[in-house]
Amino acid sequence: MKKSEAALACFVEGFSCSQSVLSAFAAEMGLERDIALKVAGSFGGGMGRMGGTCGAVTGAFMALGLRYAKLDPSDNATRDKGYEMVREFASKFAARHGSITCRELIGCDLSTSEGQAQAKEKNVFELKCRKFVYDAAEILEEMLERGTPCVSKDKLT
Repeated sequence: MKKSEAALACFVEGFSCSQSVLSAFAAEMGLERDIALKVAGSFGGGMGRMGGTCGAVTGAFMALGLRYAKLDPSDNATRDKGYEMVREFASKFAARHGSITCRELIGCDLSTSEGQAQAKEKNVFELKCRKFVYDAAEILEEMLERGTPCVSKDKLT
């Protein structure tokens, strides 16, 4: 199964956008699925329903952090590669959807009860967020396939 399909299945199962994207890449990054779900648990809805950076995007950023983590204080090349990959991902996602900001993407402010009700009424989680989750995982998978890992799985344990 492609990572994009796994992420979408996780989202449909009831997990947040951030959890869905990160968990789709967890095993590849040497991370248990349950840990990925916990780590990403508060980032949905634009980071704790604040409408900021889309949770699918933050899930991808976390996966990139696992792949391109600076574990040696003097390893600025790895840090810089990670930052470059985050910027590239954000650019690719924004090119597809016009933004990486939750409230702009869904047209609702999830930080308010009115905005949450509006999102449910407009069915944005099914009509829009599913596509964001799928695309975030698809973009990330493409980027990781062509990228060179800087951190091996054994360094994460």
